[in-house]
Amino acid sequence: MAGSHIHGASPPTELTDVDIVRLVKQPYEAQIHVLNFLTSPDSHETLISFLHSRAASPTASISVAEYVSSLISLLSIAPQSDNFPSTLHALLLLSYITLFTSHKIPHDRNSLNTIHLFAVHLESIPSKGLVSVSDSIVSSLSTILDAEDAQLVHLLPKCLNLIMNSNEIEKRADLINSVLDRFLTCDWSKALLLEIVLVIREFGFIDRRRQMEFLEKVFDGMKNVDLQDLPSLVYQLLVLASKGFSKTDIIEGIVMFFGTKVGSKASSIGRQVEGTVLLHVNFAVKQDPSIGNTIMGLVKSNIQAFNHFTVSVLLSIARVRRFKERSLQILKTAVVTAYHDNKSAKTCKWLSNELKEEHLQKTKIVEKTVLRAINESNCGREHILPSIVEFGFALLETVEQGSGKRMTKSDDLSVENLGLQVLKTLFEVHDMARNEIIDQCKFRILSLKPEKSLSVLRLLDDLVKRYPYALSEHIPRLKELLDYFTFMPDRVSSHLVTLLLPLIKYSGDLQDYIILVVRKAMFNREESVRLAATSAIISLILADKQSETKGTSSIQESSSQASSSQQHPAIPPGKRAGLFQELSCLLQRCLYQQAHVKEILYSGLVKLVLLDPLSSGAVFDFLFPHFLRYYNEKADIQLRIDECVKTENGRIYIEEPLDCLLSCISWVLLTQPHGKTDNQSASWVCSGFALTQENEVGKKVPAELFSRSFSIIREFLKNKNLEDLLGLTLDTSSTTEGEKESRCRALILSGMIKVLLNFIITELEKQKDEKNEDLQKEVIKFVLIHESLEKHRCMSRPGKGIRKLKVQSSDNTQEDTDKNSTKFSQERTPLMATSSICQLLQIGIKSCQSHKIENVQSSENDSQQPFSKNHCSQFLSFVLNTSLHQIKSFPSQERNDPINHLIYGNINAFGPLLLKLIWLLKSPNKLATTDQKKKETKGRKDDDKGILISALVCLKELISLTPDQKGLIEDLVSISPLDHTSEFVPDEDHLDEHVSVYSDSIEVFVRKHIKPLLSDFLEVPLPHEVEILCDIIMVIGNELPYDRRHSIGHWAIGISKIKGIQNPKTAKSIVSLGINLSSSPHDVAHAQDIAAELLKIMSSATDGQMEISNIYPLINHSTHATLVSYILQYIEGVVADIDRVTMKLKMYIGLALEEAIYSRTEAAVKVLSSLVMMKLMDFQAENLLRLAARLYKNLARMSKMRIASKGCKQLFPSLSYQKLVETTCKLLTGPLYNFVSDMQQNQEGSGKGKGKGVINRIKRENRCIPDLIFQIEDYERYLIILSKASNVNLLRHAKRSTARDFKILDPEPMVEEEEEDEAGGGDQEGGSPAASSSQNEEDDEADRPQENTESGDDMVPESESDEDRNSLTSSKRARMSKTMLDNDDEEE
Repeated sequence: MAGSHIHGASPPTELTDVDIVRLVKQPYEAQIHVLNFLTSPDSHETLISFLHSRAASPTASISVAEYVSSLISLLSIAPQSDNFPSTLHALLLLSYITLFTSHKIPHDRNSLNTIHLFAVHLESIPSKGLVSVSDSIVSSLSTILDAEDAQLVHLLPKCLNLIMNSNEIEKRADLINSVLDRFLTCDWSKALLLEIVLVIREFGFIDRRRQMEFLEKVFDGMKNVDLQDLPSLVYQLLVLASKGFSKTDIIEGIVMFFGTKVGSKASSIGRQVEGTVLLHVNFAVKQDPSIGNTIMGLVKSNIQAFNHFTVSVLLSIARVRRFKERSLQILKTAVVTAYHDNKSAKTCKWLSNELKEEHLQKTKIVEKTVLRAINESNCGREHILPSIVEFGFALLETVEQGSGKRMTKSDDLSVENLGLQVLKTLFEVHDMARNEIIDQCKFRILSLKPEKSLSVLRLLDDLVKRYPYALSEHIPRLKELLDYFTFMPDRVSSHLVTLLLPLIKYSGDLQDYIILVVRKAMFNREESVRLAATSAIISLILADKQSETKGTSSIQESSSQASSSQQHPAIPPGKRAGLFQELSCLLQRCLYQQAHVKEILYSGLVKLVLLDPLSSGAVFDFLFPHFLRYYNEKADIQLRIDECVKTENGRIYIEEPLDCLLSCISWVLLTQPHGKTDNQSASWVCSGFALTQENEVGKKVPAELFSRSFSIIREFLKNKNLEDLLGLTLDTSSTTEGEKESRCRALILSGMIKVLLNFIITELEKQKDEKNEDLQKEVIKFVLIHESLEKHRCMSRPGKGIRKLKVQSSDNTQEDTDKNSTKFSQERTPLMATSSICQLLQIGIKSCQSHKIENVQSSENDSQQPFSKNHCSQFLSFVLNTSLHQIKSFPSQERNDPINHLIYGNINAFGPLLLKLIWLLKSPNKLATTDQKKKETKGRKDDDKGILISALVCLKELISLTPDQKGLIEDLVSISPLDHTSEFVPDEDHLDEHVSVYSDSIEVFVRKHIKPLLSDFLEVPLPHEVEILCDIIMVIGNELPYDRRHSIGHWAIGISKIKGIQNPKTAKSIVSLGINLSSSPHDVAHAQDIAAELLKIMSSATDGQMEISNIYPLINHSTHATLVSYILQYIEGVVADIDRVTMKLKMYIGLALEEAIYSRTEAAVKVLSSLVMMKLMDFQAENLLRLAARLYKNLARMSKMRIASKGCKQLFPSLSYQKLVETTCKLLTGPLYNFVSDMQQNQEGSGKGKGKGVINRIKRENRCIPDLIFQIEDYERYLIILSKASNVNLLRHAKRSTARDFKILDPEPMVEEEEEDEAGGGDQEGGSPAASSSQNEEDDEADRPQENTESGDDMVPESESDEDRNSLTSSKRARMSKTMLDNDDEEE
């Protein structure tokens, strides 16, 4: 009845839309008569017409919203029926959508509220109506142009959710999928994209595929979104990542978008937007830590995702405590790996040039990426500044082995240099980061080890030089660092003061503070601290003098806190004394310190005079009273050498390095301009001490006294008996203390001789020809005196031979004369200049030439020679030893040190002279024949050989020191070699003598000099000389391109095929030269040939049928052991290269690279296949097992990479890979099992002795064998999987062996168990292969893993039935249980 009443209701008289709006505010009793009408279907047309009429009014927005709201309110309280009110709701919503999409209704806040109201009552609409609504919304998506047009999109998720939950519609899933497909395929404007991203998370039924399509469409359309809308869009995407969408896809899309598309714009607004996005990412990671894990996993797995925005993201999430260490570590690892891969690729000869260039470009991209992220960090990214600081210092602390020893600039392309650039850029860009950088520098300098803290000092040095004014504001912090001067390592504290000196002109207080600190340090009990303080004082004085020479204002007065004993008289304005004079009292204290402190002081005084020659007078006045302590002109022995050596508590040490003092005085005298000596001396008032009475009266100035003293010392040492100076008596020479004291005196005198030689040679260059002969004789005499002193430095005792006392040569640090002396890194400055040593070399060469002529002429000319042959050898030995020390000490010196240019000069000047000397010593008259050698004395031969070796070593060190300097090689090429007598120069290269390219100069040098020398040395033979020449060839050959160095390698291979060599080291050098300088694949092919010939020689060692190889005569019974060790060492390097490349194989997918790896690995397998057939020494066998295990590990990795991932198509194994597998199975795996079996048999025999060394060796081998077996098993497991996936039987050549069942046996019970096994016909593992072959085959099948049995008949060899296999396996295990021992028992 109620239903008929409702359908029969008539509309109220003259009902209007205004009545409906007004009726909402009336009580229910007043609304009841209208509600009956509203429930009637006849009212729909009228009510919809009211909606259209209001949409046409001028105030359509308010009118329509008011009407719809009132109508929905009345409908919500109207009586319910089966077909109402859902029908009217649907009609009303569809009509409103039509008006909205046709823009008849304004799109404003009112319309948005109305749509939200419809969304609340969507449950009242029937399912079919919801389908119509969703179709209408999707159809209108293409018309949406701005954010207001997209208001209807908010209705779509709820509509589809209601449809999905409805039971009235069949195939509702297909219907929803069709709607979603239309939704995803239509064109999205940027406004629609923003709204869709906002509402998409409400779609609870979208599948994985459509999620990916949605994300692709979003990231594709993000390029059209306004920059200011990007942060909100990214935030919504991050919300989606937490709501079930793929985190990896979302994170990768965000970082790739901002790293490439937005990053290319590089505008200030874009950087601000990126900063806001970083804050959103940081917040999202805090809310959902899994997002942080996804970000770090993406960087680790996808190198393509590494861009400047990714770097910023990692630095941002590093601010989250739980991700701080991991994030920075991943970022650091990515950077360090790029540099390491580039370095490894450069040294890998078998990688193509394209791959090497690719590694180089990727490294440069990584560097630019990091620096760009730092440069853009000033735009809304202040929260990442602490992370940048920590990351920069983490890179600085990544000091590679061998670096960080000196404060020099590292390579441009290095991790350390990148860390320096990061921190310097941050210091420049951000003012707020400067405090943190300074504090971190202070903390790390104090806490890190010296080799790592020096990197931080380099950073501080660069900051001081580039931003001195900015750093002047942080001087109080730097003063706090200086407070720890006495607690720092000496190298660090000395460098710290030196790098802070440029800041003195910005703050006078800093200089005062430094003076105060070093003054306190001079009174420290630790010698290393006093050394650092002395170096700091010298640096202060040099900085002051340098500022004076540049015309800058003088540095302010020294510290007002000086003690009363150090007060200086007032200095009138304009005539203020220099810092050297002000600190003279402090310097005087250095003269009473240990010898090392004095050495630094003397070297610093020379630097001072080099900067300002007019300060020599002050230096002379300072040194003269100290010099008089050890020199007395009126005494019989003018030099008081005994005062230089002291004995304290049974320890003998050098107190005064008199040679260094004389060196300082000589250099000051030599650097004086003529006519200006001592201009400053008379006017200088020496504070704190008085000179001698004679000097005060002004009779003679110190410079004249020093010059006169030098002349007296020259005559004194030239004519004086050395035993008196050394204190050698019958009493002292018979005691150890006397020997040590005499040797210390000899050490000082040797240095003094070098100082005098340097002085005389400088004088020799200035004298006329008539005086040259006398000076040369004087030089020769002093050299002979020096050599006689060398005998006293290696004194012998009767019946005990030569005693090696722990005192080094005069040019080295005397570290053993004083065990508690400094560890200061500064090496002692040489006492002779390079130019002086070169003069001595020229004298030696002339003497050598004269003796060469003498060998042809009569021996009556001996009296006409400057010195005899024996003296000539001593002379050359002295010169070459001095030259070697000069060359070796050159790299340890600071490049900017002013004294280095004076001492070292042109270090390459040694090259031509050394090469001339080598040719002279090699000449036919020097390299005598065998008959002539028998006539010579043994001592004479040893001397000549030692000189030639010394000359070659000097040349090798010089070339190794500067292998990339074109000038040295060109100078060496310009030398004309003497005619060599040997006819053995195989494979001679004919190149043009007139070369213009550096690599051409190297090849000409090798052809013109090295090859003839090497061939002659091989003819004599001279094995040590051959080794040195091979080292030289290796050094300069590595500078050539790979294609050009191959010719040298081919030449070395030719030598090994022609020349028979019995010396093992010589044979190793020749073989190493041929292999290392040959290009790939010829290098491994040559190693393979050598290994094959070694196998022949070692196989015939027992019967003696073949003592020397027919192909390579240098392979014989004398050399085979050394060559085997070298081949093992070389193959280990090859496997290491393969290991590095295979780990990166997925990143560099390419057929050419894979083919190169397979070819290289196959060659290594062939070499090892020859080695496993040999009977090697214990250590060689152990190394071979480890190397084989590493090789099989890489083979397993290659096989694993060939297996397709789940869901991907399996590719057919390439022919080269199948060939590699076949070669490995045939040539290596089987023989390797036999090799292991033979090793175990050797253990049985050698273990009976039970020696400790034997037991330890067996334990080491037993650790290697299980690892090897595991790697082989793992490799074959992947071969089985790959065989199943590709339907290719890769194991058809594999033959399993019972050697996999390795046994760890005790020597005593082992014999009994073997007898039982033989009696019962048991396991034949220890027997011969022939006797046990049938049983081994059965055991192979029994021991084959289950994977193999399931792979099918076409995958594995035929096997027995399951019952036979099981019974055989159980019986075998029962026998093994009797003999297998536990590892713990073995350790006991």
